[in-house]
Amino acid sequence: MNHAITATDAEALRQRNRELSILNVIAESLNREIDLTRALDTTLSRVVDLFGLHTGWIWLLNAQTGEFYLAAVLNLPPALSEKPRRMEGWCHCRESYEDGEMSGAANINIIQCTRLKGLVKGTDGLRAHASVPLYAHGKPLGILNVVSGDWRELSAAELRLLYTVGDLLSIAVERARLFAQRTQIGALEERNRLAREIHDTLAQSISGIALQLESADALLEAGADRAKVAAIIGHTLELTRASLEDARRSVMDLRAAPLDGQTLHTALAALITAQTAGTSLVPHIELDRDPPPLPPNIEIGLYRIAQEAIANVVRHAHASHLAVELITTTDQISLTIEDDGRGFDPATIAADRFGLIGISERARLLGGSAESSSTLGKGTRLHVAIPLRRKL
Repeated sequence: MNHAITATDAEALRQRNRELSILNVIAESLNREIDLTRALDTTLSRVVDLFGLHTGWIWLLNAQTGEFYLAAVLNLPPALSEKPRRMEGWCHCRESYEDGEMSGAANINIIQCTRLKGLVKGTDGLRAHASVPLYAHGKPLGILNVVSGDWRELSAAELRLLYTVGDLLSIAVERARLFAQRTQIGALEERNRLAREIHDTLAQSISGIALQLESADALLEAGADRAKVAAIIGHTLELTRASLEDARRSVMDLRAAPLDGQTLHTALAALITAQTAGTSLVPHIELDRDPPPLPPNIEIGLYRIAQEAIANVVRHAHASHLAVELITTTDQISLTIEDDGRGFDPATIAADRFGLIGISERARLLGGSAESSSTLGKGTRLHVAIPLRRKL
């Protein structure tokens, strides 16, 4: 019986070992990540490196809204990276996925791809990409897209291996989301605990105030010097004001977010409608069609910034038109508010008159920036950019 290994057998064995090595590297990398953003970035970088590819991006379904959003990208060509709105809206892949027609990994050429169709310049040669459906226990999660750097379509063996990688990624996505949910529950419990502590602290402050007032009352009955009584009352007033300020600040910090139960996009649209109602302002709103889920502090911060900026336009600008634009990429979210009002000269008008100091402080607290420009008689433009990626 001949047990000699043929060249074909040896090649098949090498291919199998390579596939197992790739899966092992990706699995080990994902096992170390519990943050969703980092898990997605890790998968893209590993897949592109190990498969000898160039570009990739990942669509995920928003667990709350059921809508797709662009969750991660790597090395997008200029035609797509410089015009992020090209990556919004429906496409062939997403339609196929929603219709249940994407049962496995498949190549999508430039004719089929809605985003590449008609593009010539700025594509870096990108003419086809592979699409990998992501599922967890039969539940749809999203789509992994990867692109070869040499224009080729991926082989059947590569597509099968990518489908297995998609399974690993799906598990990591589910785990990261479960961890985030547990963290949110923990944050709510911590907020309740802090509220109880503040209540106890406030009760102690009130007890101290009551003691001071009782002392003053006793001194008055004893006919004590009025100056001594006045000093105690003065101290009591200071304690009262300090306690009241602490209580207000704590309640402001711990109260429910102003957009609880709404997405930032829904809340912004409602805000603009409410603030411009009854005015001559004509609002133009341009918001993302595929908004990703955002950290609560960023949603609240941007909402407050928009609230202040739009109120400034209504009160001071004497404008006819108001434009609000919100654009989200995988790296940052930017809010632009522009009017055609009377404008102002930044060199002669104090910034705090228009609430710009508070807006800038909010943006800085979120790790971002706020830039304003204005010309007399030509309106004002505010641009706020907040990063969404944590630096490693």
